[in-house]
Amino acid sequence: MAISFFALAIFLFLTLDSDYTASPVSAASEGVQITYGSTIKLMHEKTKFRLHSHDVPYGSGSGQQSVTGFPGVDDANSYWIVRSTDSSKQGDPIKSGSIIRLQHMKTRRWLHSHLHASPISGNMEVSCFGDDNESDTGDYWKLEIEGSGKTWRQDQRIRLQHVDTAGYLHSHDKKYTRIAGGQQEVCGVKEKRPDNVWLAAEGVYFPVNESK
Repeated sequence: MAISFFALAIFLFLTLDSDYTASPVSAASEGVQITYGSTIKLMHEKTKFRLHSHDVPYGSGSGQQSVTGFPGVDDANSYWIVRSTDSSKQGDPIKSGSIIRLQHMKTRRWLHSHLHASPISGNMEVSCFGDDNESDTGDYWKLEIEGSGKTWRQDQRIRLQHVDTAGYLHSHDKKYTRIAGGQQEVCGVKEKRPDNVWLAAEGVYFPVNESK
């Protein structure tokens, strides 16, 4: 089901940190800076599928909430909130090398990985885990910006490396046929590959926080 930018903006306004003083949230456009608190879709560069989750558990492995690649653009289950793991605040820019978390907007669980085998390829499973009050280091991902960029922008190619396992967030054209029919597997792999690259796509972002 689609979710409008207006509805998403209202949701983000209601979750603003009390010390955030920048201008109102805006729909993201090419080249904008991605900041903490932004709600975005991540697009797999090679297949153009969006990183996606839904309240459906894996039938194997951890049994946690499944994560897939989704072919459509207009789906509310593909929105992720960019969160920090340190004292960074809403609206702060995100530097290459930062350790971040991605919170699934609809279910409130965190993008997670571990050594359980993924269902199709047998690589490392990527799942969603926890909630607003429960998170651990299995939710930590290191942002790697390709090229010379120092802070994350929408037009930059990125990789996300899982801190605990060192696996890269990965997808490929191997697709599910049953519960998530037509959606493709998302997993973790140890090597840097062309299938590890993602870009920030649709979403709503918080402008850079200029407060000191």
